[in-house]
Amino acid sequence: MTNKYLLVLYFLVSISITFTSQAQSRKFIDRSTDVAMFINPVAGFIGSLATGDYRGTRQLVIGGTSSIALTYILKYSIKKERPDGSDHHAFPSNHTAVAMQGATFLQRRYGWKFGIPAYAITAYVGWGRVYAKQHDIWDVLGGAAIGAAGGYLFTRPFAEKHNLTLTPTVTPEGTPGIYFSMTF
Repeated sequence: MTNKYLLVLYFLVSISITFTSQAQSRKFIDRSTDVAMFINPVAGFIGSLATGDYRGTRQLVIGGTSSIALTYILKYSIKKERPDGSDHHAFPSNHTAVAMQGATFLQRRYGWKFGIPAYAITAYVGWGRVYAKQHDIWDVLGGAAIGAAGGYLFTRPFAEKHNLTLTPTVTPEGTPGIYFSMTF
């Protein structure tokens, strides 16, 4: 499966969350963020497996597990009340942490063409959590920071990990070209 197909798959999954007439209700937004939080990590997981990038899969799982663990440790230690008063597990936002870790993984591992839509999905999740009165902005920013840290600490760029280099070159005959090298 090529990167183009992965990009199309990622786009189709992303647009499956549409704004319909129900989109004005807090309940719909709340439920849509329950789904949207998984788009980035699932896209990273499926994409890395489909392309045989098992190191990437491992990095995603370790980063995601670490982010979720830290989020829940903080939730149960801090015990901040949610804006809607439903419980005392508001800080930090696990939804945002999961979405951001997946987005950071996609951007760091595969580049900005995957990162930009992933960060847009993360922004929607963060906005939706505030709109649904599950979190305030600080809860969302805390979750985003944890997710970004999990993505940056445990993800190595695909090109760097495989020692990928592209170098302009000129042959002895004077013909310009590009030298490509990759460690397998």
